[in-house]
Amino acid sequence: MSEEKKHNYSADSIQALEGMEHVRMRPSMYIGDVGVRGLHHLVYEVVDNSIDEALAGHCDTIHVVINEDNSITTEDNGRGIPVGMHQKEGVSALEVVMTKIGAGGKFDKDSYKVSGGLHGVGVSCVNALSEHLHAIVYREGKVWEQEYERGKTLYPVKSTGESDKTGTLVTFRPDPQIFQQTLEYNYETLANRMRELSFLNKGITITLTDKRNKDEKGEFVKEIFFSEVGLPEFVQYLDATREQLIQKVIAMEGEKNGIPVEVAMVYNTSYSENLHSYVNNINTHEGGTHLSGFRRGLTNTLKKYAEASGMLTKLKFEISGDDFREGLTAIVSVKVAEPQFEGQTKTKLGNREVSSSVSQAVSEMLTDYLEENPDDAKSIVQKVILAAQARHAAAKAREMVQRKTVMSSIGGLPGKLSDCSEQDPEKCEIFLVEGDSAGGTAKQGRDRNFQAILPLRGKILNVEKAMQHKVFENEEIRNIFTALGVTIGTEEDSKALNLSKLRYHKIVIMCDADVDGSHIATLILTFFFRYMRELVESGYVYIAAPPLYLVKKGAKKEYAWNDDQRDLIAEKLGGKGVAIQRYKGLGEMNAEQLWDTTMNPEFRTMRRVTIENGTEADRVFSMLMGDEVPPRREFIEKNAKYANIDA
Repeated sequence: MSEEKKHNYSADSIQALEGMEHVRMRPSMYIGDVGVRGLHHLVYEVVDNSIDEALAGHCDTIHVVINEDNSITTEDNGRGIPVGMHQKEGVSALEVVMTKIGAGGKFDKDSYKVSGGLHGVGVSCVNALSEHLHAIVYREGKVWEQEYERGKTLYPVKSTGESDKTGTLVTFRPDPQIFQQTLEYNYETLANRMRELSFLNKGITITLTDKRNKDEKGEFVKEIFFSEVGLPEFVQYLDATREQLIQKVIAMEGEKNGIPVEVAMVYNTSYSENLHSYVNNINTHEGGTHLSGFRRGLTNTLKKYAEASGMLTKLKFEISGDDFREGLTAIVSVKVAEPQFEGQTKTKLGNREVSSSVSQAVSEMLTDYLEENPDDAKSIVQKVILAAQARHAAAKAREMVQRKTVMSSIGGLPGKLSDCSEQDPEKCEIFLVEGDSAGGTAKQGRDRNFQAILPLRGKILNVEKAMQHKVFENEEIRNIFTALGVTIGTEEDSKALNLSKLRYHKIVIMCDADVDGSHIATLILTFFFRYMRELVESGYVYIAAPPLYLVKKGAKKEYAWNDDQRDLIAEKLGGKGVAIQRYKGLGEMNAEQLWDTTMNPEFRTMRRVTIENGTEADRVFSMLMGDEVPPRREFIEKNAKYANIDA
């Protein structure tokens, strides 16, 4: 750029972008990112429109189809988007909805009392980010159509036939210019969201069909999601892999101070607290006023009952809020006309009026339940007392970890840790390595400037089945806390981490590429999910991907990460005389090989660990790492089609 142009900042320098152009230029502002999450978010935006029709009482069936070319078709039996002339815009209302950001009936309180979706950008945003979109509306006895390319209309809305049904059908193909990372939809990701929506909106049938894959019968893979009672079924689904403390789900549904509130909860024998909250069908994983209202209502009501029962007389210390939530699985869902979101990812509810509504609803629900079910009430209070005693023991163990963590700043790091010289956490990475042998190789092969190594001895504690004080007493877990430098929260907020003290912004789990290695990685991930979830949500946790094979012929050698790559490389090298070495463990590589394949930022492959769906992650961890065997066996049989078990 010339000096003259650089300094010529005039009115011509200001770009006045139309809404659709702005979406294409800054897509992450509207859908979060242009990776896997953003790609799937397009589907959610379109389905949210159909859910809004259902909430308004005009729709009970939604079909979602993944087509062979990874385009998406959604269809509902609602009223159909209006097609009449829009007075202000001078074109069909369908075209306005599809091409104007912020347009839609959900901004008219007479049309929709509440609406789903986080940002309210709707289908026009999807249109802007699609290579092609085709809208078909069944309304007023006719079929109406319009097509678009990258948000621009190809022709005016036209009638193409007659029909006695009503509804809207949208087919869109995401734009490869925008989604350069991938255009492939993940069936499980969409299935989890559709299942979640069916639980949150009882009485709606949602079908998901994958036309890219067929089942054993030769038919397209398909699931139908329908919930007759809603949240109680959702809680049972999430808790299916845990041993129940009480058999009956405690639930309520009603309106408090003009705010629709739904709550379902159940107690199990585990030691973890699993609270999930929703506002207008959006998972508010950062919580907010509805969650604080739930906690207040639960604590006050249970405490009042426990004190009145006389069961707390022998307890020598105060019961805290955490004690009432140990072993609790609960879902809180509210519908708010004008939600105010806060937090880093705009998923924390800020509406103050919601807190008292939820607290009041929970208090009334629990009071009735405890009076009507004295045996369950006694079991819950006994569980609370045990939790309080365990918390007391955990406090001492936590203090020990805290002291070691504080000492780390003055040279008290774990003896096994080989630290890096760089001090900036953003540039530093730590490898949690399985075993001393592989740890030694990693120490030799690493770049000492920015890579730290912490070897872990054997398999760490399974935190899913351990009481909190046992977790903090475990040496390997204490070493992880101390090495990372994070401090654990207070007793009242035991899972909050002080991320400002985090010493590395890349935490890499590096285990052998075998069954034992996978188990160790899962144990570490379970620990992170239950006790350091903020690390995962902030994108700091990764899994290293060491190669499975070394393929050699003479002086030529290449690495392969799966069987297909191995066969292709062997064929490329000539087939005959090719030697294939299968790495059963990291220790079989020398330091140079480990650096070249797994640790060198220029060539390595690492998978970042993300939480796409908090409720599903909660269910899977409890199923894989909990006590119940049948659900785990079923999961393995379904998902381990290509597992290779090393002898």
